[in-house]
Amino acid sequence: MKVKASKKRITDREFYDKQGILGKMIEKDVPLSLDQALRRDILLGKRKRRLRNVTIKIDPLYLISVKKVATRKGIPYQTLVRQWVAEEVRKELKIA
Repeated sequence: MKVKASKKRITDREFYDKQGILGKMIEKDVPLSLDQALRRDILLGKRKRRLRNVTIKIDPLYLISVKKVATRKGIPYQTLVRQWVAEEVRKELKIA
């Protein structure tokens, strides 16, 4: 009796983390639309987030690694760290 091997489905995030996105990019305009209320708030400057600086001590090798991951994803490393912190906070607080 043969056992059928099941393929593990990977998420988009896992796929692009592994494959990268440069080969998937296209050179044409992408239509974007915003909710009118959101658009108005952005134009009036009501959605400005005030970010605060924090200082943390981190192993230099970790910092180099974070910068490499951020470069692969094409975003600044501070933004990547902020995303990771936000994800973990949401998980801990069971938000979304």
